[in-house]
Amino acid sequence: MSAETEALNEQIKQSVALLRRHLDWDVAISRLAELNNQVEDPALWNDAAAAQKLMRERTQLANATEGVRRLEREVADAMELAEMAEAEGDAAMVADAVRSLRAMAEESKRREIESLLSGEADANDAFLEVNAGAGGTEAQDWAEMLLRMYSRWAEQHGYKLTLIEESEGEQAGLKSATVQVSGPNAYGWLKTEAGVHRLVRISPFDSAARRQTSFASVWVYPVVDDTIEIEINEADLKVDTFRASGAGGQHVNKTESAIRITHVPTGIIVACQTDRSQHRNRATAMGMLKARMYEAELQRREAASAATEAAKTDIGWGHQIRSYVLAPYQLVKDLRTGVEKGNPDAVLDGSLDDFMAASLAARVGATRSEASANAS
Repeated sequence: MSAETEALNEQIKQSVALLRRHLDWDVAISRLAELNNQVEDPALWNDAAAAQKLMRERTQLANATEGVRRLEREVADAMELAEMAEAEGDAAMVADAVRSLRAMAEESKRREIESLLSGEADANDAFLEVNAGAGGTEAQDWAEMLLRMYSRWAEQHGYKLTLIEESEGEQAGLKSATVQVSGPNAYGWLKTEAGVHRLVRISPFDSAARRQTSFASVWVYPVVDDTIEIEINEADLKVDTFRASGAGGQHVNKTESAIRITHVPTGIIVACQTDRSQHRNRATAMGMLKARMYEAELQRREAASAATEAAKTDIGWGHQIRSYVLAPYQLVKDLRTGVEKGNPDAVLDGSLDDFMAASLAARVGATRSEASANAS
């Protein structure tokens, strides 16, 4: 057996073992059997919402477990084929087996990353908020560039993007904007993008064409559904109305239909101006507030809220997760994972998958290291 064949086989076996651990295999199989029994119950669809939730869980579990089983079957077949081909001296058949193993190794890597999207809210839609840092027009223009980058990424993945709120800059760009990204695992992928993003470029707003550094922050929190209960005391809310900005017709811009809600105990502020109806904007804003409070609770559970809040205190030096350098050279570098791209234009056009995958893959490495330490 060739060294490459053995190496690929070992790599896939490690991935499959990790996938089984992430799934908690015995528990997943037992739960799937339980869900299959419940699907057979004619009374299931008496509660349509509960039935849809059950079917989603069943589909996710079935896809995950069958994917692992299929990988195991296919790698066993490919290894058997490789052994036979090598025994018979059939170089073409050996090459076919190696190609199959390479493809399975790539798939196993992808499934490792996807297996990390199993957090409590990873499958949910997401709110993505962009805020310009200090620096006036430069930072506000950078905030608009970031919003465009995530809009392009969402379009490339078939996600739906809905503008919730935006505050335009005085001369150009955006002071802040919030969008809802809707699609499978939207929060699970986008949560890796939360943090401060740094831009270095020749300023288009400087007549002397000097190089400028700008900062903007991105914060991501999951959309919560009615099954997640978040208690909010109305007495803790400060509600302000204001006129919506930007395009939208005379009614939108001449009436105070936009809503800003401040949760006084936590200082969380949300705003919505997407609809002509003040009541609908308030309902959307309340949904955003619940999402922000739920995200804060998730972070507390993960013991990460302190670090996150510390990062939010200063949108500037020392807090960035990624640098985008357009001059004097061209490079985008993620400071958490070390992933680099020499084509900033492609990144700013939404080519973010490698950065997101690396952030999630880093967790795979941590899990493997922990498992090895426990085994020893």
